[in-house]
Amino acid sequence: MYQVKEAFYTLQGEGGQAGRPSVFCRFSGCNLWSGREKDRATAACRFCDTDFVGTEGQNGGRFADAQALAKHLATLWPDESGRATPYVVFTGGEPLLQLDSPLIAALHARHFEIAVETNGTLPAPAGIDWLCVSPKGGNALVINAGDELKLVYPQPDAPPERFTDLGFRLFYLQPMDRTPLGQASSSMEDTLAYCLNNPQWRLSLQTHKITGIA
Repeated sequence: MYQVKEAFYTLQGEGGQAGRPSVFCRFSGCNLWSGREKDRATAACRFCDTDFVGTEGQNGGRFADAQALAKHLATLWPDESGRATPYVVFTGGEPLLQLDSPLIAALHARHFEIAVETNGTLPAPAGIDWLCVSPKGGNALVINAGDELKLVYPQPDAPPERFTDLGFRLFYLQPMDRTPLGQASSSMEDTLAYCLNNPQWRLSLQTHKITGIA
């Protein structure tokens, strides 16, 4: 059984695949926060701004098996011409609580490339085509290599220096737009300065918010 908060077609807004047409599948649940405001102050991740509780979102629901979910996601991809490779991004919450080998195989059979955006605290199944890790605070990573490390900045207990020697191809800093209390924060200047002074790191902007798309 897979529990999906929402699924939709959009453009990837962040990181190394920014601008790419994508089917987003947001799984319900996370291992670092319940998603309920009453638990935020004691959560292992306290700055999340995403609703991943339940299954009532757009195209969300419960799916009995991998074939059912793969079929559902395939209906959201609009291009039947074959000129563009279908692309699905699994996110959350924490997608590695649910993404597994049968679902990966079912989507590969439908010619999808599979991307994952994970907090990196759980092992990843084989077969993921684009692996993005976004560390959260002082939580230990079990994924130490992949395509992209995307660090929300600044996090006092997750300085960029902690990750510079890991085995990722791309390193991004993304300015934090919320504090743990949900207040606006101005971290853009600090992020720009860090990237300029440490050119291993590239700037990631949340272009979906800038453009006003989902």
